[in-house]
Amino acid sequence: MTFEKPRSILQKALADHCFPAAVAEVGNVSTVLWREAFGRQTYDNNSMATQEETIFDLASLTKILATTPLLMAYIERELVSLDRGLGSLFNDWKHSGLKTATVKDLLSHSSGLKDYLPLFQKYKSRKDFEAAICKHPLSYQPSTKSVYSDLGFILLAFLIEDLGEKSFTAQFNEIKNQLEIKDGLRFNPPQSWIKLTAPTEIDSWRGRLLKGEVHDENAWALGGAAGHSGLFGTVSTVGIFARHFLKILEGSGGLFSSSTVRLFTGCRNEVPGSSRGLGWDTMLPTSSCGHLLSKSAFGHTGFTGTSLWIDPDRSLYIILLTNRVYPTRNNNAITKIRPAFHNAVIETISE
Repeated sequence: MTFEKPRSILQKALADHCFPAAVAEVGNVSTVLWREAFGRQTYDNNSMATQEETIFDLASLTKILATTPLLMAYIERELVSLDRGLGSLFNDWKHSGLKTATVKDLLSHSSGLKDYLPLFQKYKSRKDFEAAICKHPLSYQPSTKSVYSDLGFILLAFLIEDLGEKSFTAQFNEIKNQLEIKDGLRFNPPQSWIKLTAPTEIDSWRGRLLKGEVHDENAWALGGAAGHSGLFGTVSTVGIFARHFLKILEGSGGLFSSSTVRLFTGCRNEVPGSSRGLGWDTMLPTSSCGHLLSKSAFGHTGFTGTSLWIDPDRSLYIILLTNRVYPTRNNNAITKIRPAFHNAVIETISE
């Protein structure tokens, strides 16, 4: 397989300034089928060429690589249940007269929370973030619809810290160690990573180009590690996670049981009009992954221009990492690139 179709789509995207840097990886449960780097870190001709080892701000892939797996472990160990009411977990969660929101509602973006709050403008501590989120009026009755919200995943990381009695970062590092990931995936990258890190936005709030510094402002205010954003990594380390989930689903064992993975990665069908599983998104013809993946496919995107989709029916995963927010987040051309790219990958492997 030469992957000429998806390659040409990414090359055209670079020429059209959809993003300056991209790295793609396609693989199955046992091996990498294709991995390739495209472009440069910025549009400057003197900028460093993108490499397979280029590090990207993974943005909301943090939700499925860190927050959701940690919750899956606690659910399996029965240290918390999906139906546990948030009022019993967070002292400031008091919304009388409405259906009780649960851990499951946070994971499926159906808790009633608003889509976004610029909390970074006022707060920089867990205590203040938690109180502000919990006390803010709900936008709708829980479980009646799905509104994608980072706020719920911020709370989930706080819950993980309470359950594990150690920091969110420390608990994520334990998962990394179990997967034998020694480098290439972490919160708050060290100075030694900066050279290989693709920059994101020229941020007006912080007054500088962000390079090796988390793009999301709320994650930045929380110290660079949050339940919704903060991870930096390479395409190969994301691929380790993808192959591990495929391994579990194919019955070879792993960090979780196959039944837990299926529970979290399947569409709940309980929330009207929602494609959300628990932490993960699922396949619809209108999804970012195009219309050719199997109905069982699950994945997620990241605001900075990242995505991971896994198709268990084909034993296939597709990763695309870009810095589409360079030099501004107002560039949304990737919304057309993503489905075309994924369709081209499926067409290639089906030939």
